[in-house]
Amino acid sequence: MKGMDHAKMAMDQPAEHQDMSNMDMTHMDMDMGDGHMMHMGNLKRKFWVSLILMIPVILMSPMMGMTLPFQLIFPGSDWVVAILGSVLFFYGGAPFFSGAKAELQMKRPAMMTLIAMGIGVAYVYSIYAVIANDLFHVTPVVNNFFWELSTLIVIMLLGHWIEMNTVMNAGSAVDALGKLLPQTAHVVDDQGNVTDVNLSDLQVGQTVVIRAGEQIPADATIVTGTSAVNESLVTGESKAVKKASGDSLIGGAVNGTGTLTATVTGTGDSGYLAQVMKLISDAKNAKSKSENLADKVAGWLFYAALFAGILAFIVWLTVADLTVALPVAVAVFVIACPHALGLAVPLVVSRSTALAAQNGLLIRNRNAMEQVNKLKFALMDKTGTLTMGEFKVNHLVSLTPDLDETVVLQHLAALESGSSHPLATGILTAAQARNLTITPATDTHQETGLGQFGTIGDTTYGVVSVNYLDQHHLDYDHDQFTKFAAEGNSISYLVAGEQVLGLVAQGDQIKPAAKTLVASLKRQGITPVMLTGDNQETANKVAASVGITEVKARLLPEDKERLVKAYQQKGKVLFIGDGVNDAPSLARADVGMAIGSGTDVAIESADIILVSSDPADVIQFLDLARATQRKMTENLWWGAGYNLIAIPLAAGVLAPIGFMLDPMVGAVIMSLSTIIVAINAMTLKVKDVAVD
Repeated sequence: MKGMDHAKMAMDQPAEHQDMSNMDMTHMDMDMGDGHMMHMGNLKRKFWVSLILMIPVILMSPMMGMTLPFQLIFPGSDWVVAILGSVLFFYGGAPFFSGAKAELQMKRPAMMTLIAMGIGVAYVYSIYAVIANDLFHVTPVVNNFFWELSTLIVIMLLGHWIEMNTVMNAGSAVDALGKLLPQTAHVVDDQGNVTDVNLSDLQVGQTVVIRAGEQIPADATIVTGTSAVNESLVTGESKAVKKASGDSLIGGAVNGTGTLTATVTGTGDSGYLAQVMKLISDAKNAKSKSENLADKVAGWLFYAALFAGILAFIVWLTVADLTVALPVAVAVFVIACPHALGLAVPLVVSRSTALAAQNGLLIRNRNAMEQVNKLKFALMDKTGTLTMGEFKVNHLVSLTPDLDETVVLQHLAALESGSSHPLATGILTAAQARNLTITPATDTHQETGLGQFGTIGDTTYGVVSVNYLDQHHLDYDHDQFTKFAAEGNSISYLVAGEQVLGLVAQGDQIKPAAKTLVASLKRQGITPVMLTGDNQETANKVAASVGITEVKARLLPEDKERLVKAYQQKGKVLFIGDGVNDAPSLARADVGMAIGSGTDVAIESADIILVSSDPADVIQFLDLARATQRKMTENLWWGAGYNLIAIPLAAGVLAPIGFMLDPMVGAVIMSLSTIIVAINAMTLKVKDVAVD
């Protein structure tokens, strides 16, 4: 997990290993966002034990020196309270002291140091009061603060418990992903017998039977059978995908009418859903710039509280005595605790991350969300981003008498048989439609941005772009190229050595939401720019159709990255690509957004992954990011504003008119502030995400 080296993670025990298929969140460590790692089961136990200890302390200990009607005061009760208070202090207060130790080791004192200081001062003074009163019988009687100490610790623990429950509720999207998987799988043994086993016992390499209508239990590769698989629950694509022998299956998808036999390729932590869950986990644990700012503000407030507390202590010690000065200082330390400020950003981002996951937006890098308001340019790939990426062969031409069109198509299909590129898919689909027998080429290799090469028979062929022809000074019919390209076609050539043997022109369809995306970007003051490796004529036609005026065509992947850097000189850049050839640009951009799901390149390079390939999701992300920013700002103002008002009150600036703020009230106000921040974070709803 990212961010686990943060000092405040020392609050409690390490997380237990979790099987992703079980998704039991009850005992998982949770990152509170401000770095506090709290073990759920341990925190709950600490709260209840501390609450039980607090009850007799309240019954036997005066509050602020006043004996209440229900209290049980008897000879020796002070010592009983001291013992119970000590247990409560060392047991219930342990998380705060371990957190304070880690902060001080990093020379970054903040919230936990402040809490530890407050309860530490109260405890030491209370022990002193018991000894002074019961052993030395001093007059006047020194009031102890065990009542305040016990309630303060319990309230602090309760606040942390509330926070953790809030974060866990915000993370319910992870649970939903886990529920996509069935509970059992039909495993085939070496004798061909089928046995049902628990999903947690399923292993890579085992053979499973997936019957019609069943959910696929794990990532697998089909051995026998054909079917149309519905992957909408996993990928967001609504249409069924035809699957046959050799095709990959994603765990959680739903099988169609056919029965499939498949070999398991990924379970538990190695499966596709586990990768998605890890993305969500990484997003929740990554530190964003706003969180760093919140930490800085908390640090400033700590020093302000320390100064105010010491100053108030000195002033009140001068004008009154220690019994007045100490509770005033304690009140300052308690009321100034930047707990709400520490929660301001992480709770909002946790909620936002969960909402995003529920709507097919996987936020891998939180920093990206904070760049949205500064974006000036949206650079986007054409194929698969603005267009469907589903090519259809519109023209097939032989450019030599030695080969007819059918042989040209056979050679093209042989070269592309191992490729998943949309252009290759179009060629293979055309070959299948003609019932051509395809023998894959041997020794195939790819030259990025130029073409695919391989050996057919004894000859090396290549399916290349016009860039390759120009770079190698090969002759071709420019007028023919211009004519086909002007129709919106992407054109590939079949070459052998120095000879151009044929061409294929394929057309793509523009996605329905592409024009809406471009219009929305313009309204938000973001300039859309199309970058593509396709020819200029086709690029211009697609751009004109969706409303883009800035077009850069015939680009290699390195050219796109260079353009990203050039545009970054003018402002923040959003790059939208398919996560394959666009990987360098996705990594370079201020916000990298991968269209499509499941590719390693997308996972490693992009900040945001759109599970569905719908451009409308880009608008969803921008709107959600802005709503998230608003909530962050509201919470930061609440956390900081509360402290700015409360510190002077706790120091006693209104004492001349008879108003004093005691530690208990300080603790209550602090906890209310925490709850308000949590509630405000949870008011971030899906309705804030609106597609134009």
